[in-house]
Amino acid sequence: MKPSYFKQSFYILALATLIFIGLKPYLPARIFPEGISSTHIVVDSLMLEALAGKDIDQVLDHKSQDSLPPSKGLSSSEEELSKEDPLTPFFEKLQHLEHTGEGHIRIGYFGDSMTDGDFIVQDLRALFQTNFKGNGIGFLPITSESAASRGSVRHTYSNNWKRESYVNVKRPTRPFGVAGQVFFVKGTPAWVEYQASQQVHISQMYTPTLFYGKSGNHEAYVEIRYPGDTTRVVKPLPTDKLLNTLTLAEGEVKGVRINFFKADSIPIYGVNSSGLEGVYVDNFSSRGNSGLPLSLFNTALMQDFDTALGTYDLIVLHFGANVLNYGSLDYSWYEKGMTKVVEQLRTCFPKASFLIISTADKSSKYGMEMRTDTAVEPLSLAQQDYATNVHAGFINLYELMGGKGSMLQWVKANPSLAGKDYTHFNARGTKKVAQLLYRELMKRYLGYKNPKATPEELEQQIETSKDTLLHRNTIMNFYNND
Repeated sequence: MKPSYFKQSFYILALATLIFIGLKPYLPARIFPEGISSTHIVVDSLMLEALAGKDIDQVLDHKSQDSLPPSKGLSSSEEELSKEDPLTPFFEKLQHLEHTGEGHIRIGYFGDSMTDGDFIVQDLRALFQTNFKGNGIGFLPITSESAASRGSVRHTYSNNWKRESYVNVKRPTRPFGVAGQVFFVKGTPAWVEYQASQQVHISQMYTPTLFYGKSGNHEAYVEIRYPGDTTRVVKPLPTDKLLNTLTLAEGEVKGVRINFFKADSIPIYGVNSSGLEGVYVDNFSSRGNSGLPLSLFNTALMQDFDTALGTYDLIVLHFGANVLNYGSLDYSWYEKGMTKVVEQLRTCFPKASFLIISTADKSSKYGMEMRTDTAVEPLSLAQQDYATNVHAGFINLYELMGGKGSMLQWVKANPSLAGKDYTHFNARGTKKVAQLLYRELMKRYLGYKNPKATPEELEQQIETSKDTLLHRNTIMNFYNND
């Protein structure tokens, strides 16, 4: 008599269970990652090449883009200079601004989805501008993945723009702009509009200026309109330079709309809004960015951007979320790649200091327990190593937020500070991150001004002094008014 199908199924299930139990000690602790981040992240093409086994030197070989210069050894004067704090030139300008109230400081903050929607950066910008002067949101792209959710500016545009991003395009039609993108009009009418928010220090557009590139098109022009104003201003778009600028309004306006006519083939980069004095922080975020695509910048064009925007004093590189969890815990390829990226960026922004911010904590599921992902510490160490290699400042965000197990605590906090993907901060959490980063920078700034002070004395000064530019009460009021 043949056994029933029920008995057959039972025996098969029992055998499978026994096999699984026998093999369990040899299986990886984490098979299915917790959360949604792994299914919705689009990783940049250069990182995918590196992960596929291609040598990082070949991945970053973009000779056609006039990108990576040959690496040179340090001269004796450079070796002597490398012994000082990497952020000293930045702190010198900050001190001059503090004492005189004159001059400007420009910060370029390059990041991934952690800074999408101007999160973290908008709060860091507000803290700097509250304490060191400055008005303006900085550089804005033509289109943005996060335009609808961004609170620091109201940003709308027509649907006939073609965008090329260094995250997924290795050889663009024209060189990428400073935000890592280049835009082209695809038919008429094409338009973009920006309206200032009610956030502190960015409640107006300050001398908004259009940035665009070189073209053989000599017929293009724009029509400029302002909210609540019937004035219509028409201006031609001269395209003879590698980087061209067009002032859209003198002084302050609440917003600006730009209508483009006969502008096909002209590379358009974006609009800048900033005053003449104080601190300006540009948010250059790109979802899925590992940091490697910054090697695709055209040196000559970036130097023109550097001049036109008033010279960058600090370049911040805040990456890591997209580099975690791709098999190996050996991040030597990333350390080597990002070392070359910073070497490239130094030719683009020759007067800038550099600051590397590490990956944040991330929790993953191991068995039935959520705990810090095993890749977090190896990656943060690789980031610290490449910061040392290129003589850049380094802030370990993983440690600042509490170290091992901290993301789990941020998610469980009441109210919560991070999302259930255990990777990204929510709006409340990004404010806290901005405060932590600003506080750490101010502690180092106080150390620059008081080189004989011990770390304990600096910490005490931050906690108790009402005279330093940390402005502790200002910070706390700023965050309590969320």
